[in-house]
Amino acid sequence: MLGFLKKPVVVTAEINMNLVALTVMGLISRLWGLSYPRAVVFDEVYYGQFVSLYMKRIFFVDDSGPPFGHMLLALGGYLGGFDGNFLWNRIGAEYSMNVPVWSLRLLPALAGALCVPLAYQILVELQFSHCAALGAALLILLENSLITQSRFMLLESVLIFFILLAVLSYLKFYNLQRHSSFSGSWWFWLLLTGVACSCAVGVKYMGLFTYMLLLAIAGLHFWHMIGDQNLSNVSLMCHFLARGLALIIIPVAMYLSFFYVHLTLLYRSGPHDQIMTSAFQASLQGGLARITQGQPLEVAYGSQITLRNVLGKPMQCWLHSHTNTYPIRYENGRGSSHQQQVTCYPFKDVNNWWIVKDPGMQQLVVSNPPRPVRHGHIVQLVHGITTRYLNTHDVAAPLSPHSQEVSCYIDYNISMPAQNLWRVEIVNRESDTDVWKTILSEVRFVHVNTSAVLKASGFIGASLPEWGYRQLEVVGEKLSKGYHQSMMWNVEEHRYGKSQEQKEREVELHSPTQMDISKNLSFMAKFTELQWKILTLKNEDTEHKYSSSALDWITMDTNIAYWLHPTSGAQIHLLGNVVTWASANIAALVYTCLSLWYLVRRRRKIYDMPEDAWQLWVSAGGICVGGWAVNYLPFFLMEKTLFLYHYLPALTFQILLIPIVLQHLSDHLCRSLLLKSMFSALIVAWFSSVYFVYCTFRPVTYGEPSLSVTELKDLRWKDSWNILIRKQ
Repeated sequence: MLGFLKKPVVVTAEINMNLVALTVMGLISRLWGLSYPRAVVFDEVYYGQFVSLYMKRIFFVDDSGPPFGHMLLALGGYLGGFDGNFLWNRIGAEYSMNVPVWSLRLLPALAGALCVPLAYQILVELQFSHCAALGAALLILLENSLITQSRFMLLESVLIFFILLAVLSYLKFYNLQRHSSFSGSWWFWLLLTGVACSCAVGVKYMGLFTYMLLLAIAGLHFWHMIGDQNLSNVSLMCHFLARGLALIIIPVAMYLSFFYVHLTLLYRSGPHDQIMTSAFQASLQGGLARITQGQPLEVAYGSQITLRNVLGKPMQCWLHSHTNTYPIRYENGRGSSHQQQVTCYPFKDVNNWWIVKDPGMQQLVVSNPPRPVRHGHIVQLVHGITTRYLNTHDVAAPLSPHSQEVSCYIDYNISMPAQNLWRVEIVNRESDTDVWKTILSEVRFVHVNTSAVLKASGFIGASLPEWGYRQLEVVGEKLSKGYHQSMMWNVEEHRYGKSQEQKEREVELHSPTQMDISKNLSFMAKFTELQWKILTLKNEDTEHKYSSSALDWITMDTNIAYWLHPTSGAQIHLLGNVVTWASANIAALVYTCLSLWYLVRRRRKIYDMPEDAWQLWVSAGGICVGGWAVNYLPFFLMEKTLFLYHYLPALTFQILLIPIVLQHLSDHLCRSLLLKSMFSALIVAWFSSVYFVYCTFRPVTYGEPSLSVTELKDLRWKDSWNILIRKQ
């Protein structure tokens, strides 16, 4: 019974020493001296702010992309015990002792190091030789720009890692498709493809380009499967559902999970709250939540409210009035109504309070029980401090003459009667009987007499002159097509009015509310709003000293100075390996020309290679040339400040193409043994030049050793490169 104990348990394993050696070399090249320099390097000043906010659990919005990449950087800070206390205000600033520099830079460096063995594996899965795969890995290993970008608290190396992992996973899945469908390993690589794609998109939206490419390739492969008569309809349906689950449903679910974790971690109010809606702000701890906690939920006749414009750009503002009137005549000679000014004011103020009044009753207090205001109800809005009614009439607005002036009505005993009835329209209602709710409801106020809609027009960038205290203009928009956010308002602060007397009411308007009603948003509501803000929020793009155009990248006519030592000539630049970049461009050109030549000849029924070799050539091009194209060409359509590092994902695919083209030339164009030997010698010489250029630019890749002025001038191989040289 225990006979199996008589023999030892033996475990055998195959270890690819090429893969092990490449991984070790990748780790050494990326992790060596990782804490140097102990100063803020280029965009670390940008990402470091978000890491600090994660450490302090303070909410923020970054319009550059989803939060997964930021969370990975924050994970490095968390593992290093970072408390978030550092002022990220200047490139080159020395890190204080509480900043775990090595830990913060660790994950991008690991991602960059693992790209080396991933490149090797991708070429192996594309059915190219181990020699070609080794060449691809070494080119990634010795690419100066990839080394520089992966050694700091930046996201490009993480993005490239997940992109390559997604490509490798799909290739492994596809190769298993032929003989072991629905096996454990088949499922593993298929699911890992979807996970890696979602992670790539979660790091930066640039990852979406490769995700779309893999979806297109998977769709093409499935289209070929449909024509396979050996597969039953049930089998085809199972394949379709498996791909839908792994490549669409799981990535979407993971993308949502990134935001769920992000919103769970960042529960405290912060400086970025102001661009979010009142409902979102109220869901955060502190800030607006301290003011709005416990407010009545349903707006009733007699309610005292502040109205915040939903758009919130370029700044949040509230419907406001004060005792000053519009000037009798404006600077351009046009006349006004000389009524009390109504503006949109970007600060909290007692003059932002309004009272919702029933036109059929005189009381300005909430009855018992309260009578809620519903969609479609007619109301009057009474300014809390001056007790004048919100009004508009057929008089041109001061800055927008095509729109109506909005005012608080003053009776001058002239032929201009009050027109102060407004219809409440709840834009985000679920039914036509919805109750107007605090914070949650987005409403339009439609003027009963003229059908004009109350609108904050100052968001076009104009503010009132000195007589209007530079506040933003509010108008009645007569041609109100659609539901632009500048026409929508939500109740932010709210109380049930109890005082009919004006003096008592003024005291009441200054006091906080104390009723207890929760206004927590659901996760999907918060996700939808945050996602929309990320996609639509646009910071003013200014010309940067090191910004460049997409055309500059191919020939590397630009560089970026990342760091300069305060006293010596030591510096770090984002500069690529010139030989590798030129070779990548040549390889892409050769591949394109050869492919067109082969296609023309195949059209003439002339086949230059076996069908298997042709399919291998096409598949490699679909991955490498397709990966380069989808990660590069979209930048010509983008209206944003571009930098050289945006090209690195596309460059990585182009580098993978170099050994593919070289092996193809050796296998199919070098017919004789002599030609093959000469071609091999040329490859050795070429690769030696790659290593020479790597060593030449190594001092500005790692930042040490410090170079003299003469040595720095010798590195300026192109006049367009900005190598920093101190004045003597």
